[in-house]
Amino acid sequence: MTQRRKLFPSSEELLIWRDFIETTEALRSELASRLQTDSSLSPGDYAVLLGLREADGNRLRPSALAARIGWQRSRLSHQIGRMERRGLIRREECPTDSRGAEVVLTPEGAEAFRGASLPHLRAVRELFVDPLTRDQLAAAEQIAATLRTRLDAMGGI
Repeated sequence: MTQRRKLFPSSEELLIWRDFIETTEALRSELASRLQTDSSLSPGDYAVLLGLREADGNRLRPSALAARIGWQRSRLSHQIGRMERRGLIRREECPTDSRGAEVVLTPEGAEAFRGASLPHLRAVRELFVDPLTRDQLAAAEQIAATLRTRLDAMGGI
């Protein structure tokens, strides 16, 4: 029985895990809903626009953009196609490698990102920051860092 407890989470640990996952999903769902309502951008749109906005020259190779936002290349490829049709981004030939392309933030995409950011950041404050104490925020940061370090070591993120 002792060996089994070491291999599997306890009932209490499973309840904590489930509460963590369900709360995280509820938070993500509410943030996504507000983002869509406030700006007509999906969380995927926002992630791509943020990645490009933070990049030098507002442009990145698709592989670098995928790595920056933590997505698989195939998922990003579909997202780029949808966003390109809406004029938020465009693909351009890479100036340093004619065999490759870069994803570039358009003025329309930059404007959409600016318009979405303030309501989105207000929602993050309201739903995540304000309900927590400074100590709880610090604990959340430590938990996230510990989990990310473990996943990075396993090649997961």
